[in-house]
Amino acid sequence: MESHRIGTKAPPIQLEDQDGQAIDVTEASGKRVVLSFHPLAWTGVCQRQMEALEMNFDAFADLGAVAFGISVDAPPTKKAWGESIHVKKTRLLSDFWPHGGVATSLGLFREQEGISERAHVILDEEGKIRFVKVYPLGDVPDMAEILDELRKLAP
Repeated sequence: MESHRIGTKAPPIQLEDQDGQAIDVTEASGKRVVLSFHPLAWTGVCQRQMEALEMNFDAFADLGAVAFGISVDAPPTKKAWGESIHVKKTRLLSDFWPHGGVATSLGLFREQEGISERAHVILDEEGKIRFVKVYPLGDVPDMAEILDELRKLAP
């Protein structure tokens, strides 16, 4: 599926977090949203990606943004993994069922492997897509780049 274009409204994004709590990303309206897609929990690069989100939690808040880590893992897996890597403030969302549905809706699902791309999507305060970048699966995304993109959206 083709990825959404910059400037278009993001599809509805409603997923469970690591605590089984339903999260409606559209309820973050009024804030910028960083969707940090990672292929699978319990892998080194994904761990470093989520740790980077956690380390920058306050920097995101200072820029009027909230970041979510998203993968196809089930909520109990996300919970155990989040606890093991000490991610406490960042919500880890499960795109488990329908399997990879949100990643698919954004054109970021790798059908053959059954996982999402490693990618960042930034939504503005109105839920419009303002930035999309897909990274090589073996690379940890550069959080400085994401913070710079958020600064560009600042009023």
